[in-house]
Amino acid sequence: MAMTDLPPILCIGAALWDVIGRSPAPMRPGADVAGRMTRQCGGVALNIAMALARQGQRPALLAAIGRDTMGAALVAELNARGVETAYLYRAHDLPTDAYMAIEDPNGLVAAIADSHSMEAAGLRLTDPLRDGRLGTPQAPFMGMIALDSGLTEAQLRDLATDPVLARADLRLVPASNGKAERLRPMLTRPNTTFYVNLEEAGLLCDQRFTTTPQATRAMLAHGVARVLVTGGAAPATDADAHDLITRTPPAVQPRRVTGAGDTFMAAHMAAEHAGQPRAQALEHALQIAADHVATP
Repeated sequence: MAMTDLPPILCIGAALWDVIGRSPAPMRPGADVAGRMTRQCGGVALNIAMALARQGQRPALLAAIGRDTMGAALVAELNARGVETAYLYRAHDLPTDAYMAIEDPNGLVAAIADSHSMEAAGLRLTDPLRDGRLGTPQAPFMGMIALDSGLTEAQLRDLATDPVLARADLRLVPASNGKAERLRPMLTRPNTTFYVNLEEAGLLCDQRFTTTPQATRAMLAHGVARVLVTGGAAPATDADAHDLITRTPPAVQPRRVTGAGDTFMAAHMAAEHAGQPRAQALEHALQIAADHVATP
C-alpha cells in the first residue's frame, strides 16, 4: 500500500456492543424501574472512529473483534458507517466484547465492561504498525493515533517507548474512569495529548480538582505535554507549556451521556486535523459534544 493510501487517523482500543438501559426517573441502588433498552456499537476506540467518520474523516480501527455472530454484525455496522476494518484483530477463540450500562436523568448510574478479549489480544492489536501494513519500527506511522486505556498497564508501558509510535501524534483517553490510572506510563511521553475529565485527572494526579484549569496545571506538573480536561457542563480547558485555553460548553438539556467524551475527542481531533486553531477546535468539539448529549 502506498503511503498516500494509508488512513490518516488510527483508533486503537475497545470495540464492542453497548447495551444501555435508560430510566426516565432518577434511580437509587437496588431500584427496579421501567425504561428503554437499546443496543448500539460501543467501546471508546470504536466510538471515536465512528465520530471521526461523521466528521468527514477516514479512520481505521485497530481492535479485537471475535469471529462470532456478534462480531460479524459489529464489523458490518462499522463498514456501513465509514470506518476502515481491514486492520482488525479477529481471532476464532476470542468472543466479541460487551458493555452494559444504566442511565437516568442525572447521568450514568452503573456500568460493567467485559473487555477480556481486548486484553487477551494485547499488543497484537498493533501488528499492522509493525508488519508494514501501516508502518514498521524503522518507518513508523506518522499520522494521528487515538489510543484508549483498555489495554493493560503493562502493555501500555511497553507502548510508551515502542518505536512504532515514535512519530505519531498520539492522543490518549481512558477507556473508563476505573482504567484511567493505566495511562500513567504515558504521562511523560512527548508529542502526546491526554483527553480526561476532572475525575480521571484526579486519579492520574492523586488529588481532587474542582476546576479544569486547576486540573490541567497539575497534569502539566506531572510531565504531560498537552492535556484537555472536560467538566461536563462546566468550562473545559486545553493546556500545554505555552497556552491555557478555557471555553464553556453550550447549555443543553441532557438526554444521554454515554459516548459524550468520545464524541468530544473525535470532533477535536477532526478539527485539528483540518487545521483549525486551538481555540476554534475546542469550541467546535464542545458544540458537537453538546449536540450529542442533547440528542435522545
